[in-house]
Amino acid sequence: MLRLQINGGERIVADNIDPATPLLWVLRDHLGLVGPKYGCGIGACGACTVHVDGKAVRSCQIPVSKATGKITTIEGLATNGKLHRLQQAWIDLDVAQCGYCQGGQILSAAALLAEHPTPTDAQIDAAMSGNICRCATYNRIKAAIHVAATGQSAAEGELHAGG
Repeated sequence: MLRLQINGGERIVADNIDPATPLLWVLRDHLGLVGPKYGCGIGACGACTVHVDGKAVRSCQIPVSKATGKITTIEGLATNGKLHRLQQAWIDLDVAQCGYCQGGQILSAAALLAEHPTPTDAQIDAAMSGNICRCATYNRIKAAIHVAATGQSAAEGELHAGG
């Protein structure tokens, strides 16, 4: 039996789960946490991004048996009923179009802000380069990261993104 620390609580994974099953499928199919999305299955698109001990990782590439540490999904990013500053910036700047990749985008951005509280454009580009947005909302994503980092207003963020 596997015990996982997910979103601040302990979750038990059934004995009949193959230990080689990717964490993504355990989260989605067995624990009902559908924020991490299946995008490519090879860790290249970022839709399945979660945090393990604060680091952004691709859950499609980690066997559940190796998922030790504190796991955070997009469902667990908000605390005490309050949205994370990135989630609020995403809403304020209307970042998402289809929304499919946005959980992974936000978790990658959260890991970036934990390491670089006021990132440069180059740091944002580097940290977010592994997250693909088929709707191409990259300018709004960058603006939302700046808004979350600096606390600037949404209008200033839109100006930073080029409108």
